[in-house]
Amino acid sequence: MKIFIATKNQKKLLELKRILIPMGFDVLCEADLDFPFKDAVEDGLTFEENAIIKARSGLEQTGYITVADDSGICVDYLGGAPGVFSARYSGEHGNDEQNNDKLLSELSGVPIEKRTAYYVAAIACVFPDGRQFTVRGECHGHIAFERQSGSGGFGYDPLFISEQGPFSQLTAEQKDAISHRGKALVLFKEELKKYIEV
Repeated sequence: MKIFIATKNQKKLLELKRILIPMGFDVLCEADLDFPFKDAVEDGLTFEENAIIKARSGLEQTGYITVADDSGICVDYLGGAPGVFSARYSGEHGNDEQNNDKLLSELSGVPIEKRTAYYVAAIACVFPDGRQFTVRGECHGHIAFERQSGSGGFGYDPLFISEQGPFSQLTAEQKDAISHRGKALVLFKEELKKYIEV
């Protein structure tokens, strides 16, 4: 059974594929289409709303069951910012370096005990018959004073310190076990079983 993942982010795509392929799905992405996939306008106020918007857009463009995720980091000292604006925090969508620079600047001089933060991932799935669901995963930790070494991860991972250590230093398997997206995918897998037999 075909399922489309509505993302242009290759690292997100790999994380989602690691769950869906073993479940027996024929996973499709933009590269499998014979037309360019258009990004949806993410104007939701929550991660869940944005994930649904992206999933519905994918379904409309492809006709396949579509999965999409919206994720970001929420810093308690900043009142939950950057939140749903995580990917475009610095003003340029998807510029990880600038986003990290801005976050470090916003937290300049803030002591470690006030640098608590959590990653959020909301995953949505929509079906051609109108059914849909969302799940949410969170991973709590804090923001470092500077980028950490390591080539793993993306986004704010060089700054995020989990209970298992810096996200940038974790293997894919270690990250999947504790990350916001890993937790959301576990819930997603269980929820999906209620909707479909694969």
